[in-house]
Amino acid sequence: MTSLACGSTLSLLLRAANPNNAARSLHLSSNLLPGFSHKLLTASSSSSSSKTVGVRVTRAAAQVAEAVLVDKEDKSRVLRVGVICGGPSAERGISLNSARSVLDHIQGEDLHVSCYYIDSHLNAFAISSAQVYSNTPSDFDFKLESLAQGFQSLSEFAEHLADSVDIVFPVIHGQFGEDGGIQELLENYNVPFVGTGSKECQQAFNKYNASVGLSKYGFVTVPSFLVQGSEVNQDELSEWFASNHLDVNSGKVVVKPTRAGSSIGVTVAYGVSDSLTKANEIISQEIDDGVLVELFLEGGSEFTAIVLDVGQGFDCQPVVLLPTEVELQFQGSGDVREKDAIFNYRRKYLPTQQVAYHTPPRFPIEVIKNIREGASLLFQRLGLRDFARIDGWFLPSSTKSLSSSEDKFGITEFGTVLFTDINMISGMEQTSFLFQQASKVGFSHSNILRSIISRACLRFPELATYSSKSSQFQKNLNSSKLNGTSKGREGFRKVFVLFGGDTSERQVSLMSGTNVWLNLQGFDDLDVTPCLLARSIDHSSNTDSDKKDAGLNSIEVWSLPYSLVLRHTTEEVLDACMEAIEPARAALTSHLRNQVMNELAEGLTKHGWFTGFDIADELPVRYSLKEWIKFAKEVEATVFIAVHGGIGEDGTLQFLMDTEGILYTGPGAMASKTCMDKVATSLALEHLKDKGVLTINKVVKKKEDLLKMPVRQTWNDLISKLQCETLCIKPARDGCSTGVARLCCAEDLAVYAKALDDCLLRIPPNSFSKAHGMIEMPNPPPELLIFEPFVETDEIVLSSKTVSDKTQRLLWKEHSRWVEVTVGVIGKRGSMHSLSPSITVKETGDILSLEEKFQGGTGINLTPPPVSIISNEALGRCKQRIELIANTLQLEGFSRIDTFVNVDSGEVLIIEVNTVPGMTPSTVLIHQALAEQPPVYPHRFFRTLLDLATERVV
Repeated sequence: MTSLACGSTLSLLLRAANPNNAARSLHLSSNLLPGFSHKLLTASSSSSSSKTVGVRVTRAAAQVAEAVLVDKEDKSRVLRVGVICGGPSAERGISLNSARSVLDHIQGEDLHVSCYYIDSHLNAFAISSAQVYSNTPSDFDFKLESLAQGFQSLSEFAEHLADSVDIVFPVIHGQFGEDGGIQELLENYNVPFVGTGSKECQQAFNKYNASVGLSKYGFVTVPSFLVQGSEVNQDELSEWFASNHLDVNSGKVVVKPTRAGSSIGVTVAYGVSDSLTKANEIISQEIDDGVLVELFLEGGSEFTAIVLDVGQGFDCQPVVLLPTEVELQFQGSGDVREKDAIFNYRRKYLPTQQVAYHTPPRFPIEVIKNIREGASLLFQRLGLRDFARIDGWFLPSSTKSLSSSEDKFGITEFGTVLFTDINMISGMEQTSFLFQQASKVGFSHSNILRSIISRACLRFPELATYSSKSSQFQKNLNSSKLNGTSKGREGFRKVFVLFGGDTSERQVSLMSGTNVWLNLQGFDDLDVTPCLLARSIDHSSNTDSDKKDAGLNSIEVWSLPYSLVLRHTTEEVLDACMEAIEPARAALTSHLRNQVMNELAEGLTKHGWFTGFDIADELPVRYSLKEWIKFAKEVEATVFIAVHGGIGEDGTLQFLMDTEGILYTGPGAMASKTCMDKVATSLALEHLKDKGVLTINKVVKKKEDLLKMPVRQTWNDLISKLQCETLCIKPARDGCSTGVARLCCAEDLAVYAKALDDCLLRIPPNSFSKAHGMIEMPNPPPELLIFEPFVETDEIVLSSKTVSDKTQRLLWKEHSRWVEVTVGVIGKRGSMHSLSPSITVKETGDILSLEEKFQGGTGINLTPPPVSIISNEALGRCKQRIELIANTLQLEGFSRIDTFVNVDSGEVLIIEVNTVPGMTPSTVLIHQALAEQPPVYPHRFFRTLLDLATERVV
């Protein structure tokens, strides 16, 4: 078998899958940047036990050039937007996610995006669009030397921007992004930019100064005390506690940096001593040298509101969208201090069942009106521009009131409204508040972002004539429509994107499905509906045995309107569905929506670039699984399966759709069933040993046997049978990360067994004898468990930066000459093509966590592996064997294969096959598609996978 070159094979698939080429243009350029030198992470001397790995990226020059060059003759018809992300703040990871989202949704024939990155030391780089899909800040930083054009200074960077882009869209959160830093730089070089000016940013970003300003403008404010630097007068803070009727030993307060965004370093403290300790921690960690101690608003509800300026030129006309109430939930927690927790970084940006969102809030309508009026007034008084997010609290009359004058803004008969945080650059992740609230009033992601950019252009005479093309705005209109009679829009291909489920991977599935849905929205010939697969609410409280007995009859599917998809967890989506169909709630939402849309239209219709709202006002529709399957057949829909684990990967859904003749993505029922069962997968491949495909010995045990047998006896039996000292335990039929752990001794096995017996949803970090991260557990616990020898691979670590050498390098500690890789495969059955394998450098533990695999936040991804680790010849043999595995298992469409590879021979030792791999914005499949020649961007990649469904082998 010969492995074809990546580029040629995938290019053929692209042409075959979609001959009409309905994708958005990305304006790729192969020219080099002026002065760009293609760098290499050079090898340095080290001990014989380890060596420094050089990473060569042969496509770097062309990809970086694509980020900044546009032909001169295109200048008159294409708006050149420079997106700047990164920054020194701990919110850099969120900034990268925001940049990805902006890039995905504004790029088009009439608008070209160039991407730039600011590192933690305020060094500026021009980067390719492809690099924006790197999963983490550490991944970004590590690759900068080989993938990016660095600027000698911020001045040189600003000069470049002045010559290369028409307008800058800063998406740096926190320091240098919202404190006026980047704005002042751009102003000094007369570079137009989106958002608030530098002086206004400086005032609003500093929480203490902003609070003083709010009070001066007549708003109710939260009592606060400023801790500046290390010189703190404890007596003064004690007096402040006493003046606010707080116990000096236990009074509850919020401690936050004065200049660090709305999430980083924010914590709860008790008493003067604890407050000073936490303030000093913020200062010592160099988060900020100023700390604000605020009264904890007991009994209050937090809210956040997006403000959009729809005025002309420098005339401000702010419209506040539908605010969102942030409800913290703590099921069964007996920890009082946990219940005092706040809406922190993890709760804001990562999937958790501790937060619920309500848009609009469940406040009296007069309070919602007060919030909107106050946020609009605040936007004007503070001199904000284009858009912003304003956070605050509502304290009902029943709670302890603040000492405020009755004539202060925010005092209502129902309670007090307070504004606490001003965010000049709101988060722009796919499911952020900006998009949640905008979609509630008729804006798609593309429409709201382009509206913000177009509004900003009006302040600059040379850009005021820019007019967005209406096709980008109109194509999504009614695209989420799904009802019992419609067969989809006339002339459009109907697509259902299915995600969710009830396994521990359901939150990753929601991220995957949301990403696929949003990317497919960009095609004019598709009518795409997001659909949530969930356990019926009527069965949700039953026992695990009841769930099994109910089977498929207890499963239902919700077709979702645009706005209800934009949540962090499937539980949030379900709750939002139930809230949306409650008659009184639906009536209130519709009334407020119409009110806001009228206010928006009053300003926007005066602008030639605005062509209307593009998201219809719809309710979710609930089906049984069987009804939904029938309906999919009726409307001739193609189903894009994004359900990880459970019936999404074990062949059940595939069998149901095969029976009805419904087209769907990914492998068929039999292949899915085989790959879901790790033992069956090994048996299907064991005859390939002579061809360099190896399998791992396994012992399968029933959960009940594991729990009733003495742990020490079980451990001794296992290490004797498998001839090893360390074991890997995993569910026999579950996803790729759930329940997988390394066991080094009988005590580790006892911990795992107890977690099974107690039905724990997760095993906390470092519960075993060897350090590890959080381990998500299957729910319900698996009936069958697999034990394997733990395969010791060579350790690849990131070197620490030194004073003399600030470059980070990979250190490869050669020993076994085996490394772990993950590889995507794509194509038709019998002719599957291997993408470039990826090596992920793990930051904690021996097994990648769910977050490391699917969410931006950890890990460095090497795609393809550097030649200093594995030669091109060995890599080629590895890919041939990957294709052999895929074709032997009769895979089709796409899948992901995890394996160990010998860096010398290219032999592979199979770990598992995932027939519905993660499709989140930062997953390795995206990196591998972008490593093709030419790079395949996410929207085109997902379209290819969809189109392959029409060529299934029946």
